[in-house]
Parts: sequence; structure tokens; C-alpha cells
Amino acid sequence: MAVAAHQRNLTDCKDGIGDCDHSQLSPSEVGAVDTARRRLNVSDCENGTGLCDHSQLTPAETSEVTAAEHQRNAQNCENGWDDCDHSKLTPSEARQTANSQHQRNISACKDGRETCDYSKLTSTETKMLADAEHNRNYTACLKGYGYCDPSRLTPAEASAIPTEQKPSVR
Repeated sequence: MAVAAHQRNLTDCKDGIGDCDHSQLSPSEVGAVDTARRRLNVSDCENGTGLCDHSQLTPAETSEVTAAEHQRNAQNCENGWDDCDHSKLTPSEARQTANSQHQRNISACKDGRETCDYSKLTSTETKMLADAEHNRNYTACLKGYGYCDPSRLTPAEASAIPTEQKPSVR
């Protein structure tokens, strides 16, 4: 049991979790713990997780962490996530982020989500979406399922709807 307890303490010390009793560590274990904690700190800083202590980083590690933080920010911005600082994007990243935002908006409009901002669509995109909605409506009326608004059908389309599929007017 004592060996297992010692190993658990050593692991807790290396991982920075649980109850770590440094007085129970040999000098070589103290060195191994310091190395493990240093690696964990670098990993936490690079990944933006855990407890990152920038003051413990070497200049080379600081450069790696700065690059990782920049990449994470660029990805957050491109994905539309909250943790995004647009001021830290390069011009190329800013263009890519704007394009991604625009594509998300088009998708939101296609899906009828409330996050759709029609004012940000081009006239071509607005027409494309209107045509797609018109086709969706016509198909719903023709097939007899889905939301059908007969008032939005052309006279030719309305006459093509089978009698059993025509929605009742109320």
C-alpha cells in the first residue's frame, strides 16, 4: 500500500492535482515533478486551458505559445465563437473571417433562422434565397406536406396542384 500511495502522490505532484506532499519526494522525483509541471504549463498556455503562467515560459516557449494563441484566436473568429479578438487578425485572416461570417449568414437565411441578416446579403444572394423559398413552397403545396402558402404560387403553379393536395382556404 505504501508504494501505491507514494506513486499516487508522485502522480498528483506531476499533474498538479490532488494532495501533493513534496516532502515525500526523492530529489530525482522533485526534478521529474518540476519537468512535468513545466511541460504541463507550456501545454496549458499553448492550448488556452488550465492554469497558464506566462512568467514561467522560456523565450522559445513564449514564441510558441504566442503563435498558438494567435492561431486559436483566428480559428475562434473564423468559427464565429465569442472568444475572438478581431484586432489581432492579419488582413488575410480578417478577410477569411468575414467570408466565413457571410457564409454563416447565408446558411442562417436558407434555414430560416432568426440570426439571418438579410441586409448583409448581395442582391444575387437575396434572389437565390427567394427562388429557393418559392421552390420549397411550391413543392410543399404540390406534395401536400410541409408549410404551403398558396397565395405565393403563380396561377400556373396553383393550377398544377392536384385537387386532393390543394390546401383549404380559411
